[in-house]
Amino acid sequence: MDPLSAVLALLKPRNYLSAGLEAAGDWAIQFPAHRNGIKTGAVATGKCWLIVEGEGTPVQLYAGDCFLLPRGRAFRLASDLALQPVQADKVFDGLPKGAVACLNGGDAFSMVSNRFGLTGDYAGFLERLLPPVVLVRSAQDQGTLQAMIQKMLGELRDRRPGADLIVEHLAQMMLVQALRLYLTHRAGGAGWLFALADKQISAALNAMHDDPGQRWTVESLAALCGMSRSSFAARFRVLVGASPMEYLTRWRMAVAGDRLRTTDEPASMVALTLGYQSEAAFSTAFKRIMGAAPRQYARLVVGLGVEGELRNKTQNLAA
Repeated sequence: MDPLSAVLALLKPRNYLSAGLEAAGDWAIQFPAHRNGIKTGAVATGKCWLIVEGEGTPVQLYAGDCFLLPRGRAFRLASDLALQPVQADKVFDGLPKGAVACLNGGDAFSMVSNRFGLTGDYAGFLERLLPPVVLVRSAQDQGTLQAMIQKMLGELRDRRPGADLIVEHLAQMMLVQALRLYLTHRAGGAGWLFALADKQISAALNAMHDDPGQRWTVESLAALCGMSRSSFAARFRVLVGASPMEYLTRWRMAVAGDRLRTTDEPASMVALTLGYQSEAAFSTAFKRIMGAAPRQYARLVVGLGVEGELRNKTQNLAA
């Protein structure tokens, strides 16, 4: 599994709310902050302004443009920056789940939005990987994202049998496509997300994510990338922000944590499948990264007061 797919599989993004908006004339809507997950929006037709709390410069969005808000900040959408906004609950409250709200006849502008929840332990993962606002322009796409936007809006409007399932799948596809386009067209970022766009380093990342239990060494990973050991190690650290072996350890512990929470595999088996011949060595690494011993993790992670501590530990995976 490639790294982006693997991380999203670990985070288990679940779309728990999709909605549409159609508007005409003068309009402005203020959306509240949300505590956990990712808010996404995509313009189907027309244009509008996006103003995100804490970001000084408003952004104008056009048909086919998409935005992601990984940190849950409040934001405003408007036809005119000078307008006084109405609160989103006054626009959407009372409508069925997954409905399309309509303002002023709604024939000049339309959009879809989705809100994803993430697995609790790793909710801060993407926050550390991404800026407060991720903007993907339609010009960066080749019609794929726009086709999904139009299809989702149509499903939300028509509410035919099976619409909920189709919307769920479209939302997932739009999230992945937007992240893919963002990392492809964004140069100069630091962190594994941007390292995926580097042809040489991405080969090492793909190998580690595809087979975390392999006994990888800096030398073997460098050979996969067609680089010398020293050049590979230096470039990996610059792009990813950690040494190859430290990154591999962090990823192994993230995978281990997920298995311990969601399966009945004993710690000894998890250790073996992730390349540890010694359960003691695995336990030491797991506790350093995840904040608890493997045998305690599944119980503690759902305990009051401990989940937040462990979440802080797992956020280090993205450091």
